[in-house]
Amino acid sequence: PVKLYSATQPSAGFSFNLLHSTCGSRLKQQYLCAREGVVVERTDMVKGYEFAKDQYVTFTPEELKEMEEKGTQTVEISEFVPAESIDPIYYDKAYYLGPDKGGAKPYALLAESMRQTKQTAVGRYAARGKQYIVQIRPVPGGLVMQQLLYEPEVRTISDVEIEEAQVKDNELALAKQLIAQISSKEFDPTQYQDDVRKRIEASVQRKVEGQEIAISPTETDKGGAQVIDLMDALRASLQKGAPKKAQGKPAAVQPAAVELKTAQRKPPKKIAQEAEPRRKVSKR
Repeated sequence: PVKLYSATQPSAGFSFNLLHSTCGSRLKQQYLCAREGVVVERTDMVKGYEFAKDQYVTFTPEELKEMEEKGTQTVEISEFVPAESIDPIYYDKAYYLGPDKGGAKPYALLAESMRQTKQTAVGRYAARGKQYIVQIRPVPGGLVMQQLLYEPEVRTISDVEIEEAQVKDNELALAKQLIAQISSKEFDPTQYQDDVRKRIEASVQRKVEGQEIAISPTETDKGGAQVIDLMDALRASLQKGAPKKAQGKPAAVQPAAVELKTAQRKPPKKIAQEAEPRRKVSKR
């Protein structure tokens, strides 16, 4: 027997409400019938699935409930695999597992046996009408249940258009020098801060105090990435120098710039939803 605890917490983001620009009052969302143009109350709504263009099959709440996965309150372990055999691209939400009453001994046994064999458990878990594939892996101090994505939810790298390019020896040498210059022995998440959140907090506070926010001039998007000389770019990054590290404190990470352009293709919808925190489950 174990208890489930959420291992992550979303940042308390900023929620901006829609207001009437003339009087400042909040707006209320309503649903309109596309055919009749009238407001539809929730009591008059049904859920439907579009199986063809403008053709739907509807389901009652009882029918939807019947299709849900029945919660078993257990994690059924199917196999043990090396942790490195699971690509992190399949990682979704993570949860801490803690022993429930009477579960301390089997909990410790499972964790220690996986540590010594360098294996992790893969199995299934059902909650809130959904079924999940999960990995249970040992970490210092306990166990983590890592919710995984199903194979159809992950696209392959072959979906990306990658043009072949020859890398010259001098370019590779400079690139390796740059990597060595800004390398760290381990990842320290405390060195990364949410700059956007800080900027929004400061802007909100200025607005509350009655100040105005200065608007920066908009840059015209010319489309495509800027064509640069690769060697010049590498040398420029190297000339910035590695950040000096203070005694007892790691320096903030200095990034090497990489220009990104988002592909105009939507990723597949996630099937799995988050499991409810602090649910009691058993593992076997």
